[in-house]
Amino acid sequence: MSRRHKTRPAGTKQNTEAVNVLDAFSNPLFRLGYGSQSPLEATEYPLTRMTDNYALLNSLYRDNWVVQNVVGLMVDDMLREWYKLKGGVTPEQQDALDQIERKTQLRARLNEGLRWGRLYGGAAGLIQIEGQEDLSKPLDIDLVYPGSFRGLYILDRWQGITPNMELFFEGGDPIPKSYSITDAAGHTVVNVHHSRVIRFTGRDLPFLERVAEMYWGESEVEALYKDVVSHDNVSANMAALTFQANVNTMEVKGMEQMLSMASPEVQRRFWAMMQAQSVLRTNYGTQLVEQGTKLTNTQYHFNGLQEVYESMCLNLCGASRYPMTKLFGRSPGGLNSTGESDLRNYYDYVDSQREAKLRPALEKLLPVLCMSAWGFVPDDLAVTFPPLWTPTAKEVAEIAKSKAEAIVSTYQAGLLNVDTAQKELKKLEDETGLWGSLTDEEIRGNTGKTYQDATALRDPLMGLGYGEGLTNANAEPSAE
Repeated sequence: MSRRHKTRPAGTKQNTEAVNVLDAFSNPLFRLGYGSQSPLEATEYPLTRMTDNYALLNSLYRDNWVVQNVVGLMVDDMLREWYKLKGGVTPEQQDALDQIERKTQLRARLNEGLRWGRLYGGAAGLIQIEGQEDLSKPLDIDLVYPGSFRGLYILDRWQGITPNMELFFEGGDPIPKSYSITDAAGHTVVNVHHSRVIRFTGRDLPFLERVAEMYWGESEVEALYKDVVSHDNVSANMAALTFQANVNTMEVKGMEQMLSMASPEVQRRFWAMMQAQSVLRTNYGTQLVEQGTKLTNTQYHFNGLQEVYESMCLNLCGASRYPMTKLFGRSPGGLNSTGESDLRNYYDYVDSQREAKLRPALEKLLPVLCMSAWGFVPDDLAVTFPPLWTPTAKEVAEIAKSKAEAIVSTYQAGLLNVDTAQKELKKLEDETGLWGSLTDEEIRGNTGKTYQDATALRDPLMGLGYGEGLTNANAEPSAE
């Protein structure tokens, strides 16, 4: 990196001459730093845009299990706990919504769209509505009748869906206003309005690179391709070394002359003798040779190979953002290592992906699902994602105890009424599995009651003044 500084020699008031000043470390004598003949300085990063290599991505996904895990495991975890609706949704309404999701296999279609978006850098889900066949027009939510949602049709970016050049802003982000779907011959079959398309993109890119990718993203495979190559080569070399792990060597006098100068018949007989010796070797490792012939055995030790292989695996984990236990299915090493912290960090990242990739798709789909299931869209429609980390029974008990004690202490301090405290306890049902038996009738029956009111009902003396109750309790019974 260079900067241009203006210098002012002594005795002059101003000098506009600019000189280049190198702002970098350099030691040419020892071939270190900027401009030196160092292997590090010879490193370059050409712009390859491997995301555009459709054949290579297909071959990697079909052949390499690491790539399959990188693409698919994250999507499976994003959809594993699905979502929950916030607001006053009755059990009947939830059942109607679940029935449409099962009928249209919505979760499987979202899994497919997210998966191909991660592999190819872009995919799209076409919202199919019965009665609104003109896909070039905006989707009209008011004309989505009960039972008219027919599911999502998933297309990856190479299946004939192409963004058009006209853009509009959605959430502050410029995206294509429409898409062209073409047939195998390249003829445009239909233009689709953006309101009917759910976008699935890979890794985010800077704006100009996003333009170069036709407003899609980057394939997840591109960022870790070199690490996949290193891992596969190390693994293949380790497998090849096992063939040379135990080598028997026999010294034969005049071996070089026989192979180079002897007649073909002599060489053939020598080869037949070697084959016969191989056959004569018994199951107990005995080989018959001529007296005086020297046999040696060489065994290869694989010291250090495990560390090299684990280093390749760790590089892949860092590039793909998976822990070792998730990507390779291997238990963590170390005396006190459980992998719990790694999984927690991984689930935190999955939560961020649910917010960034899954929530926009669901928020675009939910109004359509609600109209198709219920005939209306609630004003307070919102979704939440259940936690991915499942606590143990002991952890659940500790959580229930601490949160219940906080609610009870606040209630006893007079800051909560009875009905409010019961509502707070009931909200803990999903997290702890407790207090779900509190009915709405019980809660309504305690509306407005305070801790003092409930205590007075249990102890009749609490209804009196302290002095009055104490005096009456200690008074002698009257003669009457």
